[in-house]
Amino acid sequence: RYGMTETNMNTSNPLHGERKAGTVGPPLPGVTVRITDDKGAVVDAGEVGNLQVKGPNVFIGYWKMPDKTEQDFTDDGFFETGDKGCIDQDGYVSIVGRAKDVVITGGLNVYPKEVELFIDDLPGVSESAVIGIPHADLGEVVVAVVVKESGSEIGNTEIINACKKELANFKVPKNVVFIDELPRNTMSKVQKNVLRETYDGLVDK
Repeated sequence: RYGMTETNMNTSNPLHGERKAGTVGPPLPGVTVRITDDKGAVVDAGEVGNLQVKGPNVFIGYWKMPDKTEQDFTDDGFFETGDKGCIDQDGYVSIVGRAKDVVITGGLNVYPKEVELFIDDLPGVSESAVIGIPHADLGEVVVAVVVKESGSEIGNTEIINACKKELANFKVPKNVVFIDELPRNTMSKVQKNVLRETYDGLVDK
């Protein structure tokens, strides 16, 4: 399922019918979801872009914030969710992360969720958060902030080497930081802005 405060529920894998792992299902009846590029053009099936939604479930705007409302709605009435996603040939939606969290390194987009899912599956890792740290030459570089499982001795080198075997080189973290727990807000979402501020300057520029 996929929803947010401004829209309520947008999609859901069906109770009866095909449920695709890794997706949030097709749009609910009456809801339209589309994926666009940064210029607003709808992209092809399977291509990652900006996720927009339209329907009776979507709120009409921000209270006493007309400029913000105008900014977040397209001219044809779609709400800009701020999420990156894609829609497959069967209409099933996948979320790859927040647009503001995408790491752009050397002109290439790295979607943190892909790297996080790989690192989280490594033995000895409890959870991770992947962020972009400013870099003079590349714009940003990938850094992984990792919480180990109790008693784990996994280190920086093991994680980076594992990533090199399975991920494209530009997606491999340039550094790995270990902490006891990830910072979260009251909704239990990882505060990546806090991590970016904390580790700004970590990687040699």
